[in-house]
Order: sequence, then structure tokens, then C-alpha cells
Amino acid sequence: MNSPVVFIDGDQGTTGLLIHERLRDRSDLKLFALPAADRKDPKRRAEAINACDIAILCLPDDAARQAIATIANPAVRVIDASSAHRTQPGWTYGFPEMAPEQPERIANARRVTNPGCYPTGAIGLLGPLLKAGLIPDNYPVSIHAVSGYSGRGRAGVEEHEGPGAVNASSYTVYGLQLAHKHAPEIQQHAGLAQRPIFVPAYGAFRQGIVLTVPLDLRLLAPNVDGGMLHACLARHYAESAHVHVLPLHESSVLKHLDPQALNGTNDMRLSVFSNVEHGQALLCAVFDNLGKGASGAAVQNLNLMLTR
Repeated sequence: MNSPVVFIDGDQGTTGLLIHERLRDRSDLKLFALPAADRKDPKRRAEAINACDIAILCLPDDAARQAIATIANPAVRVIDASSAHRTQPGWTYGFPEMAPEQPERIANARRVTNPGCYPTGAIGLLGPLLKAGLIPDNYPVSIHAVSGYSGRGRAGVEEHEGPGAVNASSYTVYGLQLAHKHAPEIQQHAGLAQRPIFVPAYGAFRQGIVLTVPLDLRLLAPNVDGGMLHACLARHYAESAHVHVLPLHESSVLKHLDPQALNGTNDMRLSVFSNVEHGQALLCAVFDNLGKGASGAAVQNLNLMLTR
């Protein structure tokens, strides 16, 4: 039996390079990428994508849509790492831990859209709690997240590691128009009835994310407290290999969260903090924006698809 051919389109970008690094020593597949001279040749790219078994698109949104439009071979399967198709019908959302049936859906899918880095944390926290009815779907959700500068792609890496790095900002809040493209993705896949307020930021570290969702317990279902929120998440991810919920006795003594704690892995750590006196809780996610938030997730989805 021939090994499946996996074509990475956009293998020179931040995500593509790491996917290539994770796959290059695999003996169960044939990894293919276009030589530098052919990367901008539409004909060669179309030939490559139609000749592979699974294509991984690490492209800007418009380029990803164009690549999909060139597919004439019905046998070609796709993992799109861009945000072009994350809320589109006909695409399977590539977050295996989102629901018990999601790994099977991904394994059988022809078109898989990789989750965004921030949505991975937000949906990972909110999805199980909304599904269980602990958070109402009309809750006014606000999300704050800080990512490493690699989240900006090459521009962020160049700013912080290039010749002018001494002038790079130590912390930048952006998305101030409240129109970030990740908000509809979070709303749809977490099961929210209305758009969340999403405030992202970049810090002066290469990779890693801390994402937080504050909750007013008075606005949740009756008698819901931090312990119930934690128990729900712990049940949902009890069998997960990559998403872990920090035990309450460990989170109760934490004084800070390190966004870089899981760098280099495909893992995500969720935690719940609460203050009974003030009736407040805080949901938190820590993971690598280049791991579980990008290349790691793509490889996890690829592994599922290779079983079919």
C-alpha cells in the first residue's frame, strides 16, 4: 500500500514551517512542498494540490479560497489552517476535543478547518459549560487573551527578533474596533446566542497564550459556582490526551499563569478560579499558539484523517 501524499501549501510561513518540522521524519506518509521557484506559479500549485491525498493550507484567507477553487480531483482532502472556512457550511471544525463525536467527524471529513488559536481556548472553556446549561447562551461573554508575538506571523517575529528589535513594543492591545475575525468563530462553535466581546493582545515573548473569561455567577444558572464549572470541564475532558483541567486544589494556590508554560506541546491546560464572597469566577486557558493553536492542531487532525 502506497503511503499517502501530504502537500503543505505555504510551508515557509510560521505555521507551515512547524507542521513540516513535525512531519518531516514520519515514515507513514510522503511529505511534499513546492520548490521556491514554483511557489507562486498557479499552474504548479494546482497540479500539486490535485496530485496529493491530503493538502494542508497554510495561506492567507484569500489564497486559501483560491487554492480550494483549483481542486478538481474529488479524492483530495484538505486541512485549512487559515480562517477562511471556519464558519462555513460543508467544513468540519478541527477541534477534536470539542465533542465526543468530533474525532470521528474529522476522521471522515473531506474538508477540515483548523480552529483559530484564540478560539481554541475560548471554545474549549465555554463550549462544555454552555452545552451543560451552566452558562446561558445569551450570557454577555467577554474574553481577554495575550499571545506571543509569533501570533502576528512573520511581521511579529521580524519586529521582535530583527534588526529593530530594541524598539519593539513590550505589550500591544489590538482589535479595538471590536471586529476581530475570531469573534464569529467563537460565537458559532461555543454555542453563544450573541457575539462575545473579544480583546486580544500581543506580549514580548515568542509564543504561548493565556486566555481568560470572567464570569458573574449571579448571571449563570441558579446555584452555579466555581466547583460546578470545574466539575463540568473535568468531566468533559476526562479522557482527553491533550486538554487537561487543573484540579481545584492546585488552582487555589496559584498566584499567576505563565503563557509559555506549554510551549512546544500540543496540550492545553484549563483552570477555574472563583471568589465566593464576590460571586465571581474566572475561566482560564494556557497553550502554545503555535502548538495546540496552530501546527499541533493541524497534525492532530491529519493523524485522525489518516485513519480513513
